[in-house]
Amino acid sequence: MERHQIVIYLGALVTGGLVGWAAPDAGPGLEHAINPVLAALLYVTFLQVPASKLLRSLREGKFLAAVLVLNFVVVPLVVAAMFVFLPDDQAVRMGFLLVLLTPCIDYVIVFSGLAGGSSQRLLAASPLLLLAQMVLLPGYLFLFMGSDLADIVEVGPFVEAFVVLIVIPLTLAWLTQAWAARRTAGQKTTDVMNTLMVPLMFATLAVVVASQVPKLGDSLSDVVRVIPFYVLFLVVMAVAGLVVARIFRLDAPAGRAIVFSGATRNSLVVLPLALALPDRLALAAVVVVTQTLVELVGMVIYVRAVPRLLPASAAHAGAGQG
Repeated sequence: MERHQIVIYLGALVTGGLVGWAAPDAGPGLEHAINPVLAALLYVTFLQVPASKLLRSLREGKFLAAVLVLNFVVVPLVVAAMFVFLPDDQAVRMGFLLVLLTPCIDYVIVFSGLAGGSSQRLLAASPLLLLAQMVLLPGYLFLFMGSDLADIVEVGPFVEAFVVLIVIPLTLAWLTQAWAARRTAGQKTTDVMNTLMVPLMFATLAVVVASQVPKLGDSLSDVVRVIPFYVLFLVVMAVAGLVVARIFRLDAPAGRAIVFSGATRNSLVVLPLALALPDRLALAAVVVVTQTLVELVGMVIYVRAVPRLLPASAAHAGAGQG
């Protein structure tokens, strides 16, 4: 399964699309399944983030600085440049902002690894990335949406989503790691959980897509109009990630990881935030899911293109000059 993850995930999208189209009445029920399956996926993801190495990751100053600059300085500037050209629809704009302003912390590790990127560095940086985006996201949303934000966002559902999907899975994962370090049973449990990563990702993608397809209705044209912006984002961030990697003089594995971190977004984690919006903004969730569809296709290209954009010999030579 690990060798064929991209094909499996694309299959999940197709499966979800077919289910959503064939059984639209199942959408509301499937939507209730999103949080449990997503919480399980994030628990398994966080289980691979070694808490014992978190402090050590903070010493990777150059890599962390590059990740933070790319995701929280460069990306907002890119989003701002595109934002003015978006359809004048609050739901579309809110979904667009939610998904593009939040860097991925789960399958980016997989795709980066497939392209020869430093998955371990991304794993170690993921708690910091997650914390930073949750702290900064409200401020970014206010900058883009202005006074309208108070009429759009209710704080309660956002806090609930953060606790249920982030705090609880992360705490359980680190407790499991502590158990595994002391008991054989804990280590065996961890090994079993790690084998569930791909099936859980399949289930999450399929459930998410199947639950959102019935919502398209007459809004398909609005969603389609956002797709070119997502494609443009992937193209621009490939170049931006490459530039940042060179500015910080990172070696090839770290540089490739940076490129993937800037391009992949946290759609699955912010989806519950989109679902927590008022009913009149229900399209925001579909806009978020649409980004996932575009991004997964883009990752097929990235996995092949990034090693060519950032070959080992060139990056090593650049790092050596520092």
